[in-house]
Amino acid sequence: MKVYITRKIPQKAIDFLKEKKYSVSVYKEDKPVPRKELIKHIRNADAVIPLLTDNIDKEIIAQMKICRVIANYAVGFDNIDVKYAASRNIIVTNTPGVLTDSTADLTISLALSCARRLPEAEKLLRDGKYTHWKPDLLLGIELKGKIFGILGAGRIGTATAVRAKAFGCKIIYFSRSQNKLLEKRTGAKKVSLNTLLKNSDFLSVHLTSSSETFHFIGRKELSLLKKTSVFINTSRGEIVDEKELIKILKKNKIRAAGLDVFENELNINKELLILNNVVLLPHIGSATQKARTEMAMIAARNVAAVLSGKKPLTEVKL
Repeated sequence: MKVYITRKIPQKAIDFLKEKKYSVSVYKEDKPVPRKELIKHIRNADAVIPLLTDNIDKEIIAQMKICRVIANYAVGFDNIDVKYAASRNIIVTNTPGVLTDSTADLTISLALSCARRLPEAEKLLRDGKYTHWKPDLLLGIELKGKIFGILGAGRIGTATAVRAKAFGCKIIYFSRSQNKLLEKRTGAKKVSLNTLLKNSDFLSVHLTSSSETFHFIGRKELSLLKKTSVFINTSRGEIVDEKELIKILKKNKIRAAGLDVFENELNINKELLILNNVVLLPHIGSATQKARTEMAMIAARNVAAVLSGKKPLTEVKL
Protein backbone atom coordinates (compact mmCIF):
# COMPACT_ATOMS: atom_id res chain seq x y z
CA MET A 1 0.00 0.00 0.00
CA LYS A 2 1.17 3.52 -0.80
CA VAL A 3 1.44 6.41 1.63
CA TYR A 4 2.11 9.93 0.34
CA ILE A 5 3.48 12.61 2.70
CA THR A 6 3.40 16.21 1.46
CA ARG A 7 6.51 17.38 3.35
CA LYS A 8 9.39 15.88 5.32
CA ILE A 9 8.16 15.01 8.82
CA PRO A 10 10.19 13.52 11.72
CA GLN A 11 12.00 10.41 10.49
CA LYS A 12 10.67 8.26 13.32
CA ALA A 13 7.19 8.31 11.77
CA ILE A 14 8.49 7.56 8.29
CA ASP A 15 10.49 4.61 9.63
CA PHE A 16 7.40 3.37 11.47
CA LEU A 17 5.39 3.31 8.23
CA LYS A 18 8.19 1.57 6.34
CA GLU A 19 8.42 -1.06 9.08
CA LYS A 20 4.75 -1.75 8.38
CA LYS A 21 5.80 -2.54 4.80
CA TYR A 22 4.08 0.48 3.28
CA SER A 23 5.58 2.19 0.24
CA VAL A 24 6.27 5.71 1.53
CA SER A 25 6.76 8.69 -0.78
CA VAL A 26 7.68 12.14 0.58
CA TYR A 27 7.74 15.46 -1.28
CA LYS A 28 11.40 16.46 -1.11
CA GLU A 29 11.23 20.24 -1.38
CA ASP A 30 11.18 22.41 1.74
CA LYS A 31 8.04 24.27 0.67
CA PRO A 32 4.33 23.50 0.17
CA VAL A 33 3.82 20.89 -2.52
CA PRO A 34 2.54 22.43 -5.81
CA ARG A 35 -1.06 21.51 -6.56
CA LYS A 36 -0.23 19.63 -9.78
CA GLU A 37 2.43 17.64 -7.97
CA LEU A 38 0.00 16.83 -5.17
CA ILE A 39 -2.68 15.59 -7.55
CA LYS A 40 -0.17 13.40 -9.38
CA HIS A 41 0.84 11.59 -6.20
CA ILE A 42 -2.49 11.26 -4.39
CA ARG A 43 -4.29 9.59 -7.29
CA ASN A 44 -2.91 6.17 -6.42
CA ALA A 45 -2.17 6.65 -2.73
CA ASP A 46 -3.93 4.52 -0.13
CA ALA A 47 -3.20 7.15 2.52
CA VAL A 48 -2.13 10.79 2.52
CA ILE A 49 -0.42 12.73 5.32
CA PRO A 50 -0.81 16.44 4.50
CA LEU A 51 0.27 19.53 6.41
CA LEU A 52 -1.90 22.43 7.49
CA THR A 53 -0.50 24.41 4.55
CA ASP A 54 -1.98 21.92 2.07
CA ASN A 55 -5.47 22.75 0.82
CA ILE A 56 -7.16 19.35 0.58
CA ASP A 57 -10.37 20.60 -0.98
CA LYS A 58 -13.11 18.89 -2.97
CA GLU A 59 -11.11 19.02 -6.21
CA ILE A 60 -8.13 17.31 -4.60
CA ILE A 61 -10.21 14.70 -2.79
CA ALA A 62 -12.05 13.88 -6.03
CA GLN A 63 -8.71 12.79 -7.49
CA MET A 64 -8.15 10.26 -4.69
CA LYS A 65 -9.07 7.01 -6.41
CA ILE A 66 -8.21 4.53 -3.65
CA CYS A 67 -7.37 6.69 -0.62
CA ARG A 68 -8.83 5.47 2.67
CA VAL A 69 -7.40 7.97 5.13
CA ILE A 70 -6.19 11.58 5.19
CA ALA A 71 -4.07 11.86 8.36
CA ASN A 72 -3.58 15.59 8.87
CA TYR A 73 -0.28 16.54 10.49
CA ALA A 74 -1.98 19.16 12.67
CA VAL A 75 -4.59 19.48 15.37
CA GLY A 76 -6.66 21.75 13.12
CA PHE A 77 -8.37 20.40 10.02
CA ASP A 78 -9.85 23.47 8.35
CA ASN A 79 -7.54 22.79 5.39
CA ILE A 80 -9.55 19.64 4.57
CA ASP A 81 -13.08 19.31 3.19
CA VAL A 82 -14.04 16.75 5.83
CA LYS A 83 -17.66 16.41 4.72
CA TYR A 84 -16.73 15.65 1.13
CA ALA A 85 -14.07 13.21 2.27
CA ALA A 86 -16.70 11.40 4.34
CA SER A 87 -18.98 11.21 1.29
CA ARG A 88 -16.13 9.38 -0.47
CA ASN A 89 -15.68 7.05 2.54
CA ILE A 90 -12.31 8.60 3.34
CA ILE A 91 -11.50 8.92 7.03
CA VAL A 92 -9.90 12.19 8.22
CA THR A 93 -7.75 12.27 11.34
CA ASN A 94 -5.80 14.95 13.23
CA THR A 95 -3.25 15.18 16.05
CA PRO A 96 -4.96 16.61 19.17
CA GLY A 97 -3.43 16.73 22.64
CA VAL A 98 0.25 16.37 21.86
CA LEU A 99 0.88 20.05 21.12
CA THR A 100 -1.02 21.40 24.12
CA ASP A 101 2.00 22.10 26.33
CA SER A 102 4.20 23.48 23.56
CA THR A 103 1.52 25.93 22.43
CA ALA A 104 0.63 26.95 25.98
CA ASP A 105 4.33 27.58 26.70
CA LEU A 106 4.58 29.79 23.62
CA THR A 107 1.43 31.70 24.56
CA ILE A 108 2.91 32.64 27.91
CA SER A 109 6.19 33.49 26.16
CA LEU A 110 4.30 35.96 23.97
CA ALA A 111 2.55 37.42 27.01
CA LEU A 112 5.90 37.98 28.74
CA SER A 113 7.53 39.33 25.58
CA CYS A 114 4.77 41.90 25.16
CA ALA A 115 4.64 42.75 28.86
CA ARG A 116 8.39 43.31 29.15
CA ARG A 117 8.94 44.66 25.62
CA LEU A 118 11.63 42.08 24.90
CA PRO A 119 11.88 42.52 21.09
CA GLU A 120 12.32 46.28 21.53
CA ALA A 121 14.97 45.73 24.18
CA GLU A 122 16.93 43.26 22.05
CA LYS A 123 16.77 45.53 19.00
CA LEU A 124 18.04 48.47 21.04
CA LEU A 125 21.02 46.40 22.14
CA ARG A 126 21.78 44.86 18.73
CA ASP A 127 21.54 48.27 17.03
CA GLY A 128 24.19 49.63 19.39
CA LYS A 129 21.83 52.22 20.84
CA TYR A 130 22.10 51.10 24.47
CA THR A 131 24.42 53.69 26.03
CA HIS A 132 23.55 53.59 29.73
CA TRP A 133 21.05 52.29 32.26
CA LYS A 134 18.28 54.66 33.22
CA PRO A 135 15.16 54.39 35.42
CA ASP A 136 12.61 54.78 32.64
CA LEU A 137 14.25 52.56 30.00
CA LEU A 138 11.67 50.33 28.28
CA LEU A 139 9.30 50.13 31.23
CA GLY A 140 6.88 47.22 31.01
CA ILE A 141 4.31 45.54 33.22
CA GLU A 142 4.24 42.51 35.50
CA LEU A 143 1.85 39.56 35.18
CA LYS A 144 1.19 39.22 38.89
CA GLY A 145 -2.20 40.60 39.85
CA LYS A 146 -3.37 40.98 36.25
CA ILE A 147 -6.58 39.52 34.81
CA PHE A 148 -5.76 36.89 32.20
CA GLY A 149 -8.67 36.22 29.86
CA ILE A 150 -9.03 32.95 27.98
CA LEU A 151 -11.17 32.94 24.82
CA GLY A 152 -11.90 29.27 24.16
CA ALA A 153 -11.29 26.99 27.12
CA GLY A 154 -10.21 23.77 25.43
CA ARG A 155 -6.99 21.85 26.10
CA ILE A 156 -4.62 24.65 25.12
CA GLY A 157 -6.70 27.38 26.73
CA THR A 158 -6.77 25.40 29.97
CA ALA A 159 -3.02 24.73 29.91
CA THR A 160 -2.34 28.41 29.25
CA ALA A 161 -4.56 29.45 32.15
CA VAL A 162 -2.73 27.09 34.52
CA ARG A 163 0.57 28.72 33.53
CA ALA A 164 -0.84 32.24 33.88
CA LYS A 165 -2.17 31.35 37.33
CA ALA A 166 1.37 30.34 38.35
CA PHE A 167 2.46 33.91 37.54
CA GLY A 168 -0.17 35.25 39.94
CA CYS A 169 -2.87 36.14 37.41
CA LYS A 170 -6.60 36.02 38.02
CA ILE A 171 -8.29 33.88 35.35
CA ILE A 172 -11.56 34.56 33.57
CA TYR A 173 -12.78 32.74 30.48
CA PHE A 174 -15.44 32.63 27.80
CA SER A 175 -16.42 29.31 26.26
CA ARG A 176 -19.52 27.59 24.92
CA SER A 177 -19.60 25.28 27.93
CA GLN A 178 -18.38 25.38 31.50
CA ASN A 179 -14.89 24.04 32.10
CA LYS A 180 -14.95 22.61 35.61
CA LEU A 181 -11.35 21.37 35.40
CA LEU A 182 -10.14 24.86 34.54
CA GLU A 183 -12.15 26.34 37.37
CA LYS A 184 -10.86 23.78 39.87
CA ARG A 185 -7.20 24.21 38.91
CA THR A 186 -7.13 27.99 38.61
CA GLY A 187 -10.22 29.38 40.33
CA ALA A 188 -11.29 30.71 36.94
CA LYS A 189 -14.68 32.32 36.46
CA LYS A 190 -16.79 31.84 33.32
CA VAL A 191 -17.99 35.21 32.01
CA SER A 192 -19.77 36.66 28.99
CA LEU A 193 -17.75 37.64 25.92
CA ASN A 194 -18.24 41.35 26.59
CA THR A 195 -17.10 40.95 30.19
CA LEU A 196 -14.03 39.04 29.05
CA LEU A 197 -13.09 41.72 26.53
CA LYS A 198 -13.69 44.65 28.86
CA ASN A 199 -11.80 43.24 31.85
CA SER A 200 -8.85 41.26 30.49
CA ASP A 201 -5.38 42.72 30.97
CA PHE A 202 -4.18 39.85 28.79
CA LEU A 203 -6.58 38.30 26.28
CA SER A 204 -5.48 34.98 24.80
CA VAL A 205 -7.36 33.46 21.84
CA HIS A 206 -7.76 29.67 21.72
CA LEU A 207 -10.71 29.08 19.39
CA THR A 208 -10.83 26.56 16.56
CA SER A 209 -11.21 27.81 13.01
CA SER A 210 -14.65 27.45 11.41
CA SER A 211 -17.23 29.49 9.55
CA GLU A 212 -18.65 30.46 12.94
CA THR A 213 -15.37 31.81 14.27
CA PHE A 214 -14.20 33.68 11.15
CA HIS A 215 -13.51 37.26 12.30
CA PHE A 216 -15.05 36.35 15.65
CA ILE A 217 -12.99 39.22 17.00
CA GLY A 218 -13.73 42.24 14.86
CA ARG A 219 -13.99 46.01 15.20
CA LYS A 220 -16.75 45.91 17.82
CA GLU A 221 -14.98 43.33 19.99
CA LEU A 222 -11.57 45.00 19.72
CA SER A 223 -13.07 48.35 20.72
CA LEU A 224 -14.03 46.84 24.08
CA LEU A 225 -10.43 46.06 25.04
CA LYS A 226 -8.70 48.24 27.59
CA LYS A 227 -6.02 50.63 26.39
CA THR A 228 -3.60 48.79 28.67
CA SER A 229 -4.48 45.28 27.49
CA VAL A 230 -2.28 42.78 25.65
CA PHE A 231 -3.85 40.71 22.87
CA ILE A 232 -2.42 37.26 22.11
CA ASN A 233 -3.34 34.83 19.33
CA THR A 234 -1.76 31.38 18.96
CA SER A 235 -4.82 29.66 17.43
CA ARG A 236 -5.77 30.74 13.89
CA GLY A 237 -5.20 34.09 12.21
CA GLU A 238 -8.60 34.35 10.54
CA ILE A 239 -10.40 34.36 13.91
CA VAL A 240 -9.33 37.99 14.24
CA ASP A 241 -10.05 40.76 11.75
CA GLU A 242 -6.37 41.57 11.21
CA LYS A 243 -6.99 44.93 9.54
CA GLU A 244 -9.01 46.11 12.53
CA LEU A 245 -6.35 44.83 14.92
CA ILE A 246 -3.69 46.79 13.01
CA LYS A 247 -5.81 49.94 13.30
CA ILE A 248 -6.02 49.80 17.08
CA LEU A 249 -2.31 48.94 17.37
CA LYS A 250 -1.35 51.92 15.21
CA LYS A 251 -3.50 54.21 17.36
CA ASN A 252 -2.11 52.65 20.58
CA LYS A 253 -5.63 51.76 21.72
CA ILE A 254 -4.20 48.61 23.31
CA ARG A 255 -0.77 48.11 24.87
CA ALA A 256 0.50 45.39 22.53
CA ALA A 257 -0.23 42.20 20.62
CA GLY A 258 1.59 38.88 20.40
CA LEU A 259 0.84 36.90 17.24
CA ASP A 260 1.98 33.45 16.16
CA VAL A 261 -0.68 33.18 13.43
CA PHE A 262 -1.94 35.48 10.68
CA GLU A 263 -4.78 35.75 8.20
CA ASN A 264 -2.39 35.14 5.32
CA GLU A 265 0.73 33.43 6.62
CA LEU A 266 2.42 33.32 3.23
CA ASN A 267 1.94 37.06 2.75
CA ILE A 268 1.90 38.72 6.16
CA ASN A 269 0.47 42.24 6.21
CA LYS A 270 3.47 44.57 5.93
CA GLU A 271 1.92 47.06 8.33
CA LEU A 272 2.39 44.53 11.13
CA LEU A 273 6.10 44.31 10.38
CA ILE A 274 6.76 47.98 11.12
CA LEU A 275 4.83 48.24 14.40
CA ASN A 276 6.85 48.34 17.62
CA ASN A 277 3.97 47.22 19.84
CA VAL A 278 3.50 43.79 18.31
CA VAL A 279 5.54 40.59 18.74
CA LEU A 280 5.48 38.41 15.61
CA LEU A 281 6.36 34.71 15.37
CA PRO A 282 6.22 32.37 12.33
CA HIS A 283 3.58 29.89 13.55
CA ILE A 284 5.87 27.99 15.94
CA GLY A 285 3.30 27.07 18.60
CA SER A 286 4.00 23.35 18.28
CA ALA A 287 7.66 23.76 17.33
CA THR A 288 9.32 21.57 19.91
CA GLN A 289 11.09 18.32 19.11
CA LYS A 290 8.74 16.37 21.35
CA ALA A 291 5.51 17.85 20.01
CA ARG A 292 6.39 17.62 16.32
CA THR A 293 7.60 14.01 16.68
CA GLU A 294 4.48 12.97 18.59
CA MET A 295 2.30 14.67 15.97
CA ALA A 296 4.05 12.67 13.24
CA MET A 297 3.66 9.41 15.16
CA ILE A 298 -0.07 9.96 15.72
CA ALA A 299 -0.54 10.63 11.99
CA ALA A 300 1.47 7.50 11.13
CA ARG A 301 -0.43 5.34 13.62
CA ASN A 302 -3.73 6.62 12.26
CA VAL A 303 -2.64 5.58 8.78
CA ALA A 304 -1.54 2.15 9.95
CA ALA A 305 -4.77 1.60 11.87
CA VAL A 306 -7.07 2.46 8.96
CA LEU A 307 -5.05 0.54 6.35
CA SER A 308 -5.12 -2.54 8.58
CA GLY A 309 -8.88 -2.34 9.00
CA LYS A 310 -8.88 -0.90 12.53
CA LYS A 311 -10.35 2.28 14.01
CA PRO A 312 -8.04 5.30 13.91
CA LEU A 313 -6.80 6.90 17.11
CA THR A 314 -8.09 10.40 16.45
CA GLU A 315 -10.79 10.52 13.78
CA VAL A 316 -12.31 13.89 12.93
CA LYS A 317 -16.09 13.79 13.17
CA LEU A 318 -18.25 16.78 12.38
